[in-house]
Amino acid sequence: MNRRELDAAEITGAALRAAYTRCRRLNAEHGRTYFLATRLLPVERRCAVHAPRWADDIVDDLDRRQPPGERDRLLRLLESDLAQGLRTGGGEEPVVRAVAHTAECYAIDHGLFADFLASMRSDLTVTDYLTYADLRAYMHGSAAVIGLQMLPVLGTVVPREEAAPHAAALGVAFQLTNFLRDVGEDLDRGRVYLPADLLAAHGVERPLLDWSRRTGRHDPRIRAAFVEAEAMIRTVYREAAPGIGMLEPRVQPCIRTAFVLYRGILDAIAADDYRVLHRRAVVPRRRRALTAAGGLVRILGARLRTRPPVAAPGAVARAEGPSR
Repeated sequence: MNRRELDAAEITGAALRAAYTRCRRLNAEHGRTYFLATRLLPVERRCAVHAPRWADDIVDDLDRRQPPGERDRLLRLLESDLAQGLRTGGGEEPVVRAVAHTAECYAIDHGLFADFLASMRSDLTVTDYLTYADLRAYMHGSAAVIGLQMLPVLGTVVPREEAAPHAAALGVAFQLTNFLRDVGEDLDRGRVYLPADLLAAHGVERPLLDWSRRTGRHDPRIRAAFVEAEAMIRTVYREAAPGIGMLEPRVQPCIRTAFVLYRGILDAIAADDYRVLHRRAVVPRRRRALTAAGGLVRILGARLRTRPPVAAPGAVARAEGPSR
């Protein structure tokens, strides 16, 4: 986290500044597309948008550890640490301290964090989802809540409850995009996040996916299933799109850029003929740069139309941590 962002957010105290810096580093490592878009946010809000995505590195680390009982124990410790951190502003994990601080500053519903951890717990035992409805239930905690946590930080020009369904849909759209892009890597970890009934409708079951992944050979049934999955994901982007205009004007360019970049991953998948079992589809660097540049132009326009707030919104405790 650079000093300018921390200072603009009025975050003081070495420990808390270090915690936010770690959150920023994790997001830069785990989500290049998301991280690029966050650079377009007003400087005083950038720290807070990294904290709710706090668990990527921790949960990935849990996923690599064995046996499952040990992963469950570590996740329970994390849950306990987070619950205490949300109550007191403390926490053993540095990222938990940043989350607790952001949650208090922006009055983020603590129940959203509990929902997130419930989905992370299911990842310890659940390796596939029979229907899209089953997958959406999982994604409420793993993705929709991220969008809902962001709303207080970003700010809206309509009542928050009006924007909430669109924010939740955007989180789901982003994660579904990742599921299709990363289907091969997830398969290596023993997981399939695309609905089993969607795959089965095209004659695709896990053994066929394993065969294709192992041999590098293609099968038209797999391609047809992935084409349908792409179409399904695009419907969620359409659910999310109206919410961008409900956000404060100064943050709209950031979210619109993330929207375009993530949806562009679907374009890259299609351009690569849906060969996601064998290699990861990526948005060309030039296109990413042009999209980000367009976001900068929109930011300049928004700044001409609006006057930035004197202080970071929602700031109630910018010292070492929230009041106890």
